[in-house]
Amino acid sequence: MKKPVLVIMAAGMGSRYGGLKQIDPIDSYGNLIIDFSIFDAIKAGFEKVIFIIKKDMEADFKECIGNRISHIVETAYVHQELSGDTESFSIPGNRTKPWGTAHAVLSCAGLIASPFAVINADDYYGQSAFASIYQELCSTADIPAQHAMVGYLLEHTLTEYGYVSRGVCEIENNCWLKGMEEHTKINKNNNFPKGTVVSMNMWGFKESILPELKEQFHTFLMVEVPKNPTSCEFFLPSAITHLLQTGKTCVKVLESNDHWYGVTYKEDKPRVMAAIQSLKEKGIYSANLWEGLS
Repeated sequence: MKKPVLVIMAAGMGSRYGGLKQIDPIDSYGNLIIDFSIFDAIKAGFEKVIFIIKKDMEADFKECIGNRISHIVETAYVHQELSGDTESFSIPGNRTKPWGTAHAVLSCAGLIASPFAVINADDYYGQSAFASIYQELCSTADIPAQHAMVGYLLEHTLTEYGYVSRGVCEIENNCWLKGMEEHTKINKNNNFPKGTVVSMNMWGFKESILPELKEQFHTFLMVEVPKNPTSCEFFLPSAITHLLQTGKTCVKVLESNDHWYGVTYKEDKPRVMAAIQSLKEKGIYSANLWEGLS
């Protein structure tokens, strides 16, 4: 069996900061959230990372991130571009927005020859999440239509400083995803019951997902883009929900008790830094992160 690889969706990384070089580190050694995800993935068993980026950010990405970890883990790059997988479709002339997370995954199809995990570049997922998704991909490698998702408790993914959007999961028979519904403007005072499971875009896929995404993407271009040429996006949750509804796949939900962290608002950064420091004090990470792999 070929070992699972990690795919990191980073095409939008740095956009809210005005560039990669403007992203603030979350510890005194200059590490970013993505560094902790890569570290946790390596500890779990991943030996290759594929970064999905924009072509015009490659030099900055390698300078800020890639070159620091290329001697630790095998790295590869793929570009998410508007022209990717569109074939003869005429892209709207005023379209600049990427096609979305499902298209991002589809863009790395040429580099995928094994099961693979997918994460966002600027989210902290926790070590147990990487361990569970890696183990699941290894143990079900011979079941091509069975995929996986790490689910988080909603109360572990909220911010004190405003609203968030979350994919609220409907789960049946304890661990199987039935569907997801995107909810916007969720805050600490939400009406969801404690224990509600949400998706934070941490997926475990078999290669069989890629032709399914390609077929859906072509339908998206023909049906959805004419309705909203500049802003519509092809998202992973909607693509997976469609496959579930048509009976083409099943998705096992691996529930995590870890806390998710991200810098949704600038006020979130001190909380994220404090959380990382606490994990270091507990011995989860070395003071200097990468010494933990030596």
